[in-house]
Amino acid sequence: MQPETGRICGVDEAGRGPLAGAVYAAAVILDPKHPISGLRDSKKLSERNRVRLAAEIRTHALAWSVAFATVEEIEQLNILHASMLAMRRAVLGLNPAAEYALIDGNRCPDLPIPARAIIKGDDSEACISAASILAKTERDQEMRRLADTYPMYGFERHAGYPTAAHLAALAEHGPSPVHRKTFGPVQRSCLRCHAFESGLPLADSPNFESNSRG
Repeated sequence: MQPETGRICGVDEAGRGPLAGAVYAAAVILDPKHPISGLRDSKKLSERNRVRLAAEIRTHALAWSVAFATVEEIEQLNILHASMLAMRRAVLGLNPAAEYALIDGNRCPDLPIPARAIIKGDDSEACISAASILAKTERDQEMRRLADTYPMYGFERHAGYPTAAHLAALAEHGPSPVHRKTFGPVQRSCLRCHAFESGLPLADSPNFESNSRG
């Protein structure tokens, strides 16, 4: 049963769907003495409002933490379990620690505290909305940094999602070291590259950051 008082954190992830980059998660304990207006699902906010609200969350939340699971962990564990790992890291990074967790979605990560999953919680629970905003803004910032290293993919425009432009860049350049090789479009790009390098027809080719720095 969810407590009415105590340190309740909201938890959400960003980046399950993209073909490249880490998956991020955030955990936030809001401070009832410093309410933040305008919190909602980060996908329903403009980038300008997300950035503004992220700054307010970092300033006024009782605690916040951002963590991630790497591309290598995504490939080893699969994206679902890597997302759960990022969420667990975010919750464990909170200082002060949370006593209860509200998780966006239909399942909870393995945590040392009680937790409840809430479908579409990022638009119904303020603390989950805050986590959604932090996870999204941190991941977008990381993808812009990756765009400087791999400018041919346009990460700064699509954040690694499988847009037409991204798929075209994959077809032209092949995958980068930050692409998720276990994802279908990237796998197919790898096969094309292998076939080209082998001189074979394609059909013959083998198939956390926080206010406590936690």
